[in-house]
Amino acid sequence: MRSLADCEHGPARLLAFGDIHGCRRPLAALLEQVAPTADDQLVFLGDYIDRGPDSAGVIDDLLELRARFPRTVYLRGNHEQMLIEVLAGGNPATFLFNGGKKTIASYRARGAWPPSADHLEFFEQLPLLYATERFIFAHAGLRPDLPLAEQSPDDLLWIRAEFLDSSYNWGETVVFGHTPREKPLLAENRIGLDTGCVYGGRLTCSDVLTRQIWQVSCA
Repeated sequence: MRSLADCEHGPARLLAFGDIHGCRRPLAALLEQVAPTADDQLVFLGDYIDRGPDSAGVIDDLLELRARFPRTVYLRGNHEQMLIEVLAGGNPATFLFNGGKKTIASYRARGAWPPSADHLEFFEQLPLLYATERFIFAHAGLRPDLPLAEQSPDDLLWIRAEFLDSSYNWGETVVFGHTPREKPLLAENRIGLDTGCVYGGRLTCSDVLTRQIWQVSCA
């Protein structure tokens, strides 16, 4: 999956967003601060649901945002994967333990559990990976020493130490979320944007072309 960012007339800004986790108000505040336009491309790194107060509302807003900016990319996070597995009849224990109760509550508050058809379609169509000539976007990261075509879904959604502690260079900057940190990681070949909004930290966006950062608090 290659981006319009690779075209001769690429986006003015290539805006990547960290993990939202049901934090609808911070998402709205961050989007107001960033003020995306039709000249930009937006990439969301996954984990839109669970733990926070309004997962259903976040999905509403992301669907509306895609209607305004059709080339927006939404990656799958491990929390969306857990939800998909539960809705397919899987054991709900891991999903519930990892904040799924808050997601269920947000849908039940609007009388819509399981999620409505448009939300189900959104979850099911989320890709695991997105790449341009200069950037690789993945929710959790990549397995060192493996080309993109050989990366496993489990690693793309869940990997931590093997990726974070590795000095391996894939030749492109890897942009990821999943592992919360106090400040964005802006390393030479990696950009980490999960700054723990749902844990009392901040929600972060970066124009990965310039590394400009925008943040809002969880309040």
